[in-house]
Order: sequence, then C-alpha cells, then structure tokens
Amino acid sequence: MVQRIDVTGFDGLRLAAWEFAAQPEERTGAGRTPGVLLLHGLMGRASHWASTARWLAGRHRAVALDQRGHGRSDKPPEAPYTREAYVSDAEAAIEQLGLAPVTLVGHAMGALTAWQLAAKRPDLVGALIICDMRASALGAASQREWDDWFGTWPVPFASLADVRKWFGEDDPWLERPNPGRGEFFAEVMTERADGWWPVFSRSQMLTSRATWVHDAHWEELAQVRCPTLVVRCLDGELGRAEAQEMVRVLPRGQYAEVDDGGHLVHYAQPDAWRAAIEPFLDGALTP
Repeated sequence: MVQRIDVTGFDGLRLAAWEFAAQPEERTGAGRTPGVLLLHGLMGRASHWASTARWLAGRHRAVALDQRGHGRSDKPPEAPYTREAYVSDAEAAIEQLGLAPVTLVGHAMGALTAWQLAAKRPDLVGALIICDMRASALGAASQREWDDWFGTWPVPFASLADVRKWFGEDDPWLERPNPGRGEFFAEVMTERADGWWPVFSRSQMLTSRATWVHDAHWEELAQVRCPTLVVRCLDGELGRAEAQEMVRVLPRGQYAEVDDGGHLVHYAQPDAWRAAIEPFLDGALTP
C-alpha cells in the first residue's frame, strides 16, 4: 500500500511524499512506530525507494520524499535549488508528518541532505544511513562533465525501451552494460506529444549540483551525533579509503560494503542492500 501525502516546503513549495504502509497486523512491537524518511539522489524520485520502503513498512513508518524539482513535487524555475532549500524541505517534512526522531536514509545528494540536516537538527534525527556520497569536493571539472553529459542525451526518446537501451547500454559514460541503470532512468521519464522527456529540468539539476559540488562537507559530517552507517559499493562513486575516513570522522560511524550494484546499489541490488543495512537498522530502529 502506498499513499501520497502533500507536504509544504520551507518556502511554501508543494512537495509530494509517499508513505508505504503495511497492513496494521503485519507490524510488530507496541507503541509508536519508528519513522524513516528516504531521500533520493539528484535526478531520482521517491519511487526509486519502493523496494526498500515496502521492506521497512512491516515494522516502521516508511516515507519517501520527492524533493523539490524532482518526481511529482513542484519545479518552479524561480524557486531556490540550494543546499539550504533541500535541507529545510526535509526538516519541514519530518515536522509536518510527525516522523521525529527519524531515521534518515539518503542516496547520493539525498545522503548529503540527510547528514546536513542531522548536523543542523540533531533533535529530529535518531539515526542516519549514507549511501554512496562523498564528503570531498568534486570540483569545477566534474560540473563541466555533467553539463556536457546532459548535452549528449538524445531527447526526446521515442519509447521507454529506447530510454532503457540508451541509459543501460549506449550512454558514453557507461563502462559496461547496466540494465538496472536503464530501468532507473525509465522511472524518471514522462511522455509528451513528441516523445519521452525527463520529469526534471536538466538546468535545475545543474543548479542544484552547483551548490554542493565545489565544497567539501567534512565539517558538517563531524557534527552528526547520531549512529550513522556509511554504505559503499565496490564499483560505486565512493572509494573505500574515503568511506572509511568518513566513518572515522563521524562520532558514531559504522561501515558496510556491497560487492555489486554500483552507484545505484539500493535500486539495482535490493537484496544485497538490505543485507548491508539490516544489522544497523535492527539496532537503531528497534521499536
């Protein structure tokens, strides 16, 4: 079961949240159901968390948020797409939905939002999972590469099969075929009269990315006081040395590693992802 709940961003923007609920008799324990808020990465959407959220919903209140500019949330060109905006939106969602003390689960940009919020509002966050997000600055060259990459997209796509093929096989960024990546991008497309286009504005994505890609985020990471799990995949974007340094910097950091799945491990390898995070969640989310 999934229910859409509209929440209001810090500046009045309409955001779509999705609560994945199990049947009441499937939940275990007594008292308040622990809240979990799942935050997707750049270009993602709440539905990318569906497998994780349904798994969590048996024991926890699992909510995935379409962040501003993404999914079914509003995307006005004049809105701010800053770090402060994303963090404040997540803060507003937690308060409006009564999720605190929440466990934040973030992928990539969503993980950065999660740890920045945990540093800002420790009273709201009880635990944190960081999936494949670096604390080091990526730099101007990385931003230029993304700008160039967006220019290679052969939009509009004639069909979703073409979307899956290009992102899963033909994208010049790929080192080898990755069907899961094709499925991931098929979920962020919408049909218009002339074909299939991304649901997001690529220029807004670059604007959002520009607000964090030039800076390092170690200082905020060190301010996170709750139990935190750093998850990396062997062929993801977060290297082992940096991941282990993040664990060292975190006052209560833990480490988990997944052998396969790449940057989209939570989506492409849900069983391995669950196995990596379940021991941490069992400790952090015991009702």
